[in-house]
Amino acid sequence: MYPDLIQHIQSYTKLEEDQIKTISKYFKRVHLKNKEYLLEEGQVCKSYFFIEKGCARMFFYTNKGAEQITQFALENWWITDYFSFADQKPSAYSIQAIEKSEILAIDHLSFEKLLKEAPILERYFRIIMQRAVAASQLRIKLLYDLSKEELYLHFSANFPEFIQRIPQYMLASFLGLTPEYLSEIRKKKY
Repeated sequence: MYPDLIQHIQSYTKLEEDQIKTISKYFKRVHLKNKEYLLEEGQVCKSYFFIEKGCARMFFYTNKGAEQITQFALENWWITDYFSFADQKPSAYSIQAIEKSEILAIDHLSFEKLLKEAPILERYFRIIMQRAVAASQLRIKLLYDLSKEELYLHFSANFPEFIQRIPQYMLASFLGLTPEYLSEIRKKKY
């Protein structure tokens, strides 16, 4: 059984006991060390990942060779390359553990079987996808609307747990800042 996953699902939709058993048979637990990969650029994203414990990041390399982080995921968050997972085509992204992590993975075929066996999960995953798209849209808007300093202040106010756990150079990449400028911002008293 996967109590964190079940609790997360039940916060969005009610599950019957048989549905809980069905969910449990399709996921597998993956243990990762710091800096281990779930997905590397060029591989097909075969699974959808739920973070039980730990933290992961999704990133790509720019044409200048720099890492550009597009997403972080902490406990009870999902992470995957949706395009690669849905189409089973090579990914343009990498997904890597930032710290020692325990992750639940469901592969593409198992995911499809799960949704057929427990159709109530269509609702859950629709809500999760809507929230992911909304977060992505908000991030894009904030990147255009806010100054770099305001962006950091917004992020630190809304996601303080990330500030404590994510290395500064990764946070800078996510926010579109240089590590040096982020350091200057963090030194200011607010």
